[in-house]
Amino acid sequence: MKKLNDNNKLAIQMLIAMVGGIVVGMLFMALRESLGADSNAWTTINKLLFQDITAAGGESAVGLFYIGGQLFIRSLQLIIVPMVFSSVVMAISEINEARTLGRIAGKTIGWFMMTSGIALVLAGVIALMFFNMGFFHVQVDGLTGSAGSTGSNPLLVLLNIVPSNIGATLSVNNAVLGVVFIAVVVGLAMNMLGLGKESVIYRLCEEVSKIIVVFLNFAVKKFGPAAIFMLLCRTFATYGIDYLKPAAVYVILTVVLLLVYLFIGYPLYIALVVKQNPITFIKKIFKVIVFGFSTSSSAATLPLNIDTTTKELGADNQIASFVLPLGMTINMDGTAIMQVVAALFIAGCGGYDVTAFQLLIIMVLALIASMGTPAAPGAGAVILFTILSGMGFVNDQALIAYSLILAINRPIEMLVTSLNVTGDSVTAIAVAKSEGKLNAEAFNAK
Repeated sequence: MKKLNDNNKLAIQMLIAMVGGIVVGMLFMALRESLGADSNAWTTINKLLFQDITAAGGESAVGLFYIGGQLFIRSLQLIIVPMVFSSVVMAISEINEARTLGRIAGKTIGWFMMTSGIALVLAGVIALMFFNMGFFHVQVDGLTGSAGSTGSNPLLVLLNIVPSNIGATLSVNNAVLGVVFIAVVVGLAMNMLGLGKESVIYRLCEEVSKIIVVFLNFAVKKFGPAAIFMLLCRTFATYGIDYLKPAAVYVILTVVLLLVYLFIGYPLYIALVVKQNPITFIKKIFKVIVFGFSTSSSAATLPLNIDTTTKELGADNQIASFVLPLGMTINMDGTAIMQVVAALFIAGCGGYDVTAFQLLIIMVLALIASMGTPAAPGAGAVILFTILSGMGFVNDQALIAYSLILAINRPIEMLVTSLNVTGDSVTAIAVAKSEGKLNAEAFNAK
């Protein structure tokens, strides 16, 4: 009971931090607009509180909010690789039948495809309506067209499943799919060799997992709310409104679609498929939503997502330890929604016509591209160029509109991350339910 009360207290603290960070950040935004972004007064404030000290011109800055937020995110990134590796190895090694593993993997991929497909249809149909009504046909001035070198082949995600170097893969945070592959191979090999819970590898992973839990609880509970406040305050304080006006329809439509899928779509899955109370789900997953929104990184949110999905929402640890790291890499419902709406907005700005068949192609490209999107801030808008180049939306006006998306997309990416991590949790719960391994008592505990 005490742990549940602590979790409720943490969720409330995170909510207060989120609201406070946004409000204070917007006050600083207003101050920035009134003083002038190039004024000496704002430059001094920016250097003291918000400046990225790693960027050009940040050599003499203090950047208190930047340092505070980055220290917290880096502390979470520190445990991503050992957490994913240890949890997946233990989960796979405990599944005695290859048939069971194959069934779980099949259900997981099926859920990823289903939720992403429904998200794409929702976004595509609504965005095409707005496109046909002329809301996306706007003139964007004052920006330089973006170069086309930002695109990458989304099929690289298939190639990156199998890494060529174990040491290199385990030493970076942007190769999580490779880490999952190595962990699955190790777990399967342990199964074939009959290495059980008494083996050295299993006990090592188990002890690493316990250490990670202690570290995570300490970092999130002691520093999470303060870090969320600093991250959000800095984001909105340094975010100008000059670029927002010509893309207001894009921003509003994307935010509405993301919120609808987050607070209506996912709860419907929980109610209709999992047969559990959707309100309970939202209450318990809310701190993960806030955390994803604040950090704008699925990778940084993964530890908290695993802890919440297993301990509070009752998903089996073996299943969640397999589904969530995999989902962090290839399950991007929010990214897919954003990319479809952005592609149609850019097509409208570029003067292109979009037919229903072309929309279908955009949706397929968005699905593939979203699966290849790194779990890092800003990655979705960069990968967006894959869709634009694939559709031929690359004239000067389209590239200028693309530059606009890059300039204004940070707040949207934050909400996209919340959607992505929630979708991973929903899939883990649904798969656990289908396997008879969902603890309904834990799910419904107050």
